[in-house]
Amino acid sequence: MKVMIVDDELAGRRMLREYCAAQADLELIGEFADGLAALEQIRLRAPDLLFLDIQMDTLDGIALARALDPGTMPLIVFVTAYNHYALEAFEVSAMDYLLKPFDEERFGRSLERARQRLSTHSASERHTALSGVLNQLEQQIRTIHPGTRTRLLAEAGGRMHVVDADLIEVVEADRNYVLLRAGRDSYQARSTLQQAEAALQFQPMLRLSRSCLVNMNHVREVSRTPRGDFILVVSGGTTVTSSEGFRDKVRDYLAGLKISTT
Repeated sequence: MKVMIVDDELAGRRMLREYCAAQADLELIGEFADGLAALEQIRLRAPDLLFLDIQMDTLDGIALARALDPGTMPLIVFVTAYNHYALEAFEVSAMDYLLKPFDEERFGRSLERARQRLSTHSASERHTALSGVLNQLEQQIRTIHPGTRTRLLAEAGGRMHVVDADLIEVVEADRNYVLLRAGRDSYQARSTLQQAEAALQFQPMLRLSRSCLVNMNHVREVSRTPRGDFILVVSGGTTVTSSEGFRDKVRDYLAGLKISTT
């Protein structure tokens, strides 16, 4: 079983490395303190099992996990020093966690569950379980630390970027990806529109069509087409239009904000 460790604390990586080395069926293929460097290698080397710290300075484990390819999703064991980030989110999921400080016995139990789940859960099943856990983790973190910012990993110009969720104005589906528009900048992330909507759950995202979401914090102009669809212009200048199937939903939302349209 190919294993990677992502933890920005040296002591945490050392402990995991030593415990992994004692297991004959584990091959440690990389350890990283930086989430961006880890993501690149995860995509290149496709580990079976990933030990991932939730709290990291440069890029937290939640943003890294959301950026993983659903088709090659490794089994993730989250590592955390704070039990309020762990208990509720993992109790009813197919994911596992290690609460620091943990001993070799606790590591062994987690590893045994990982072996079993790798043999019984597909990558898509792991991704579904992951999405639910990440949503719960973000809710817990924001409850405990209200000022916490949600950040997403996305690509532009051949490089990975960390994008603050509150800067994202429009999200558009693009086959197996979504296009994130933030001002005059555009980024691409491997995700479905539904997954992006979940990741942006703390932003006032309004679905305009089957392929478009708009952050209502950034809407500056609203008008109507002759047939009654809504035209919204956001801060960065992007114009998006609602579809017929979502017309009533958009109208009701705007009515609740007491926005008049022409």
